[in-house]
Amino acid sequence: MEQKQYKFWFCTGSQDLYGDECLAHVAEHSKKIVEALNASQVIPFEVVWKPTLITNELIRKTFNEANMDETCAGVITWMHTFSPAKSWILGLQEYRKPLLHLHTQFNQEIPYDTIDMDFMNENQAAHGDREYGHIFSRLGMERKVVAGYWEDTAVQARIGTWMRTSIGVIESSHVRVMRIADNMRNVAVTEGDKVEAQIKFGWEVDAYPVNEIEAAVAQVSQADIDVLVEEYYDKYEILLEGRDEKDFRKHVAVQAGIEIGFERFLKEKNYQAIVTHFGDLGSLKQLPGLAIQRLMEKGYGFGGEGDWKTAAMVRVMKIMTQGIKDAKGTSFMEDYTYNLVPGKEGILQAHMLEVCPTIADGPISIKAQPLSMGDREDPARLVFTAKEGPGVATSLIDLGNRFRLIINDVDCKKTEKPMPKLPVATAFWTPQPNLLTGAEAWILAGGAHHTAFSYDLTSEQMGDWAAAMGIEAVYIDKDTTIRQFKNELMWNSLVFGK
Repeated sequence: MEQKQYKFWFCTGSQDLYGDECLAHVAEHSKKIVEALNASQVIPFEVVWKPTLITNELIRKTFNEANMDETCAGVITWMHTFSPAKSWILGLQEYRKPLLHLHTQFNQEIPYDTIDMDFMNENQAAHGDREYGHIFSRLGMERKVVAGYWEDTAVQARIGTWMRTSIGVIESSHVRVMRIADNMRNVAVTEGDKVEAQIKFGWEVDAYPVNEIEAAVAQVSQADIDVLVEEYYDKYEILLEGRDEKDFRKHVAVQAGIEIGFERFLKEKNYQAIVTHFGDLGSLKQLPGLAIQRLMEKGYGFGGEGDWKTAAMVRVMKIMTQGIKDAKGTSFMEDYTYNLVPGKEGILQAHMLEVCPTIADGPISIKAQPLSMGDREDPARLVFTAKEGPGVATSLIDLGNRFRLIINDVDCKKTEKPMPKLPVATAFWTPQPNLLTGAEAWILAGGAHHTAFSYDLTSEQMGDWAAAMGIEAVYIDKDTTIRQFKNELMWNSLVFGK
C-alpha cells in the first residue's frame, strides 16, 4: 500500500472578551500542546497548529479549507476559554471530515496560592468545552470526545487511535471493489445494496467478467512467472508431501501467474479490493489461493464467494493499521467449526485457501492439495497458524433498511493439537465473553460467517468508524449478556430502522 502523508489540524477556540493578552496566552498554550503531541511516540500523524478561532467567518473559512486540503484527515478542536457556540454553527454544518473534541486544559493542577479571576477567565475549558459540546448535540453531529490532560500518554494514545480511525473514514471513499463473478448462489448474507454502500461508505463496487481478468493472467510472461516462483521458493517452506517436484512447481507457477495478472489488472483499473467465487473461474486453471493471500499481504481487500462487503472492510482495516510498529496482521476470515470441550472452547477459523499471511506465527509453507469446489486442478496455497493474542472480528451486514457493523472482541490462541491433514491456514479464537454467549449474540445480530479480522485494531476504533459513517454498531465483548444484547438490538431498530 502507498503510504499517504496525512495530517491533522489543531484548532483552538476562544473569543475577544478578555483582550489581546489573554488571546496571546491561548495561542502560546495551544502551540505547546501541538509540539507535545508531535513529540509523542503514540501519535502516528503530524498535528498542524492553526491560529485561534474567534469569529464566525474565520471558523467557517478554516473548516472549509480543511475540507479542501487532501492531506488533512481530520480536525482536533479545543476550547481553551469560552467560545460562544453559535459562532461554530455554519462551519460545523459545512465540515465533512472526522472531528475530535479534545476536552483538556493547559494547566494540570489548580494554582491554589495564586489563582485569581484573570486566571479563571483565561483557563475555562470546563466552561468552553461544554458550550462547544452542546452545539454538536443540538446539530445532531457525530464527533469523538476525548477528555483528560494533554500530556498524559493514555490521552495521547486515544488521540492516536482516533487518527487511525479517521484515516479509515477518509480512505473509505477511495475504496473500489472489483467483483469477479457474482455472489454464491442462494447465499443471503454476502448480498447487499451496492448503491446504498456507495452512499454510506463511498465504496464503488463494480463487476467484471472473468474472461477479462483471465486475459490479464494469460499475458503474463513465463519469465515473470519464473522469477516470482523463485521468490516463493526462497521465502516459504516447500511441502511436496509425495508430489513430484516438477509437477508441484507447475501448480505453484499457476498461482504466480494469477498473482501477477490480477495485480496488474487491479492497478490498471484502480481497484483496491477484489472478490472471487469458486463457481465462476472461466478458464483459470486453479482457484486463486496463494495469489490472493499474497495480494492481501500487499494491502488489497478480499472476500470469498463474492462477499464484497467483507472485501471492502478488509481493505479499510488494512488502511487503518498501516504503519503500526510490530503490527500483528489483518485478514479475511471465516468461521468453520467449534471446539466445545469445557475449558477449551473456541472457533476454528480458516477459509478454503485465502487467509492473509500477515497474521502468521512461525513458518509459512506452500502446499498443493485437491479442492472439492471449483472443478479445477489442485491449487497451491500458503499454510500456517495464526498468532496468539487479542483481536477484533467484524461483520458488516445489510438488513434491508440499514447497515449494521457487528464488532466482537476475541482471544486468539493455539489449538490444543496440530492438524496435519488440514491443508489451509488457520486461526483459533474464543469470542468474548465466552463461546456460547458470543456465538448466540453473533447469531442474534445477524452476523455473517465471513469476518474482517485484525489484531491491531480495537472495538472502540471500529465503533468510531461506524459512527462516522452513520451506521449502527453493536458490540460483543466481556460485558455482553444476552438479555441486555437483545434489548440493545430492539432499541437500535427504533433509532436506525427508520
